[in-house]
Amino acid sequence: MIFEAGIVVSKANNSVMVETIQKTACDSCAAQPGCGHSVLSKLTGNSVRIRVLMGEFNASEVALGQSVTIGIPDHVVVKGSLFVYLVPLLGSLIGAWVMGSFDKSVALDLMSIMGAAIGLISGGIFVRLRSQKSQDESESNPILYEVGSIPGVLAGAS
Repeated sequence: MIFEAGIVVSKANNSVMVETIQKTACDSCAAQPGCGHSVLSKLTGNSVRIRVLMGEFNASEVALGQSVTIGIPDHVVVKGSLFVYLVPLLGSLIGAWVMGSFDKSVALDLMSIMGAAIGLISGGIFVRLRSQKSQDESESNPILYEVGSIPGVLAGAS
């Protein structure tokens, strides 16, 4: 499981939006002082908002601005990456092959390009629909793993 720390920025009934700081390889790179990407990354302060399912926690246990730890199962990252990249790619290849096999004339290249574009777009739409269908499945989404303290509130104070 991959763990990431973040801050709750909004709440819903069965999920929260958690803002995390995007990490890059720049922190460990030897060329960091002379690299434009490193400077740009520090200036923009890239943050990412992730929809996280509540898991074993209730919405009343989490407050806005509270630090939390989210857990992302390893298989979610691997399967998600393969699905997001391979389905549109395969759709593009199949579309180019199917459309290119219809006509054996000068327009063969144009038909292959159109088939590849149609396959790529179809693959992207399929990925989008599948991700919307699985947005509430705990086995394919990040879950709330640990709830930390609220900034500015003393522990044990009533």
